[in-house]
Amino acid sequence: MEDKKVVLSARDIEVKFQVRSRVLTAIRNISLDIYDGETVAIVGESGSGKSVFTKTFTGMLETNGTISNGSVMFEGQDLTKLKTDKDWEGIRGAKISTVFQDPMTSLNPVRTIGYQIAEVIMKHQGKSAQEAKEMAIKLMEEVGIPNAASRYDEYPFQYSGGMRQRIVIAIALACRPKILICDEPTTALDVTIQAQILEFIKSLLKEYGFTTVYITHDLCVVANVADKVAVMYAGQIVEYGTVEEVFYEPKHPYTWALLSSLPQLGTKGEDLYAITGTPPSLYDQIIGDAFAPRNPYAMQIDFEEEPPFFQITPTHKAKTWLLDPRAPKVEPPKAIQNLHERLSAMVSKGGGYHG
Repeated sequence: MEDKKVVLSARDIEVKFQVRSRVLTAIRNISLDIYDGETVAIVGESGSGKSVFTKTFTGMLETNGTISNGSVMFEGQDLTKLKTDKDWEGIRGAKISTVFQDPMTSLNPVRTIGYQIAEVIMKHQGKSAQEAKEMAIKLMEEVGIPNAASRYDEYPFQYSGGMRQRIVIAIALACRPKILICDEPTTALDVTIQAQILEFIKSLLKEYGFTTVYITHDLCVVANVADKVAVMYAGQIVEYGTVEEVFYEPKHPYTWALLSSLPQLGTKGEDLYAITGTPPSLYDQIIGDAFAPRNPYAMQIDFEEEPPFFQITPTHKAKTWLLDPRAPKVEPPKAIQNLHERLSAMVSKGGGYHG
């Protein structure tokens, strides 16, 4: 069992969006406990609901979105009951902070970099302008901005993409939040800068002991940063476990498909694996297992009845009828068998995996 304390507990979360005259159910009955000091990675294809789910932690759903069911408990408070920006003031930014994927949309182009950091410190920590400036420069140094004092009065356009992302991280850290949400924080960066930012985030986690929620579609990022992994498909978590369990003992056919799609597992001269078909429309009611039409291992029951979670170990569970004792025994695809040995071999040859 877990010895760590639960810092945030989401239960039975459902999120609906009104899109013209239709209703889209983006999140379908998700429950997740996030433990103190852990890094949880939420993975899945685009449109699986990763960002929408974590927006329920900060009250940042778009105006046409509502939490139609469930609770998000944090420090004895149900965050789904907070409605106005004033209600959220002591939580959003102060205790739960987000690093977004595109720093250019997160930074104000007509304000200096230093002012944008200092403003957050003044607002949430009640510091004077001079104190906030000193703290902002120190933060800029901590996130690796060279000559921070002289660059304090520069504007976002004067910074490179990697440096802007470091500033967005500095702003998120300005209040020393309890939970840091990283929403695809390296997507807009080139591969070399991505690696630097990932290493930097890892060093911050070690230094400050943040609880972190990492949203990504990149499984190699997951192997680098996560303690636990939640795999999402069509608005639900379909598998959850430690990074070792999900990578080396995956149980859901969708997780098998995601892992099989890793470019690092490709064989020269052969086509890369691709998941066939498309995710279901979330405007429609989904009968059975949402992944069934794309699942080569699907049984009749997958098209008729939604599977429950089957507990595999105290930390590992998956939502698939293949784990029912009555189901036929099915081996994972050959591409992901002995994954640990294959990925380790890549590391020794200088591959991109750092697990």
